[in-house]
Amino acid sequence: MAQQAVRLIMTDITKSFSGVPALHGVSLAVQAGHIHALLGANGAGKSTLMKILSGAYQADGGTIELDGQTLSISSPADAKAQGIHCVYQEVDTALVPSLTVAENILLDRGPGRGGRRFLNWGSMYKEAEEILRGIGYEIPVRKKAEELTLSEKQIVLIARAVSQQAKCVIFDEPTAPLSIEEAEHLFRIMNQLKDEGVACIFISHRLPEIMQVCDTVTVMRDGRHIWTKAKTDTDIPGIVEAMLGASFTEEYPKMEAVIGDTLLEVRELRRGVRVRGVDFAVRRGEIVGIVGLVGAGKTELSRLLFGADAADGGEIRLRGNAVRLREPADAVKAGMVLVPEERRKEGILVEESVRTNLTLPVLKAFSRSGFVQRSREKAHAQTMITDLGIKTPNEEEAVGFLSGGNQQKVVIGKWLATDADVFLFDEPTKGVDVGAKRDIFNLIGKLVQAGKGIVYFSCEIAEIVGISDRVLVMCDGRLVKELAGKDITPETILLYASGGTD
Repeated sequence: MAQQAVRLIMTDITKSFSGVPALHGVSLAVQAGHIHALLGANGAGKSTLMKILSGAYQADGGTIELDGQTLSISSPADAKAQGIHCVYQEVDTALVPSLTVAENILLDRGPGRGGRRFLNWGSMYKEAEEILRGIGYEIPVRKKAEELTLSEKQIVLIARAVSQQAKCVIFDEPTAPLSIEEAEHLFRIMNQLKDEGVACIFISHRLPEIMQVCDTVTVMRDGRHIWTKAKTDTDIPGIVEAMLGASFTEEYPKMEAVIGDTLLEVRELRRGVRVRGVDFAVRRGEIVGIVGLVGAGKTELSRLLFGADAADGGEIRLRGNAVRLREPADAVKAGMVLVPEERRKEGILVEESVRTNLTLPVLKAFSRSGFVQRSREKAHAQTMITDLGIKTPNEEEAVGFLSGGNQQKVVIGKWLATDADVFLFDEPTKGVDVGAKRDIFNLIGKLVQAGKGIVYFSCEIAEIVGISDRVLVMCDGRLVKELAGKDITPETILLYASGGTD
């Protein structure tokens, strides 16, 4: 392949927040017609760097050049006007739910283009259809954005970028919420953009994806550029070592725990066709993995156990006592808590401080005569931040500004002060890097050592194999197989998860 011209150059970019440096003179060069991976552990600075490029933040120092021209980017609108677009993991922040697919695709071009005062709806729908067809996708262009799946919403964002002849597209964790098939389709579109000369920047914590789709890899750590290499000149262990600054030999640390009496019993639990007659039990000191492909019913089961949804029938017993779960507060009171898949929507208050999020479930413990004792609350939050290794400037930082892995630590941390015995984890490592995964697995290990029971829901088969004492395979709303010991293998799990039998 002929050497492509360098399209984007970021030079000596610096940025600080409240006097704390986040970027230390970072430089990045991305070629036209290349897919360039930007990797780093949570807090490495990659998101900050991309927010500067996309106009969400302004750099304290440094320069940005696109096709040889120095840019001044002061807002996301500025970035888009100059050909820089972003496809986010959390696509809802970039789309208008009440508008149609066509309106969202052509949104930034406005109603007055071409000197016309009124929209030509027929022409707009036709243009949107042609854009979607050009990237090999068909979505009803009159459909409202709020009715789309996550993958369809991402396609709309890509179509928007294509409609404006994007020169550089940032893909920020786009595959985290996608199935394998949806991710593969996204990769085909990325490769199509690459073939058309677009510079693509790809942020992902799924390292096999990086090796599959990218041409070049840049690793950041602690706000600094560590190295940039061609994909063919590195491998996953080398990338991980660069991200962490050390070898990461034990991906799934296993702590010894004593398995005790039964904590949780579930009998004939059901809700519609998504959860159909589920039976299982969890003991003290035990990690029970519940694994299934996308749509198997894992998340629906976790929501039933936490009281977020009402069951059609069945029984849940905690510590031998039947419990009635009408809402999550009932589950928390009974001693069962959930770390949900959609942490930003259901696990944290993104605009509130780390302190507020960590202490909210146990605020009464810091109150006297109806008034919160702020000094005690603050001390508790500071202790949790230290114990969990949460990277934040201070306890008053809004949780929404933390990296994904640190947000997840806050979700876990808020439950640690409760009297919970059963912890439900639904896809807890989604969108977090390998270092944060290790921290989460260590936290889970400490919980089982303390005699807690863990139910670990995931479609990541390698995680289930690495962390579980027993595995329950879910398919079409049913638990179809229980595995233990040497029977817990990726091949066996995939067989039953995909509808296979003995």
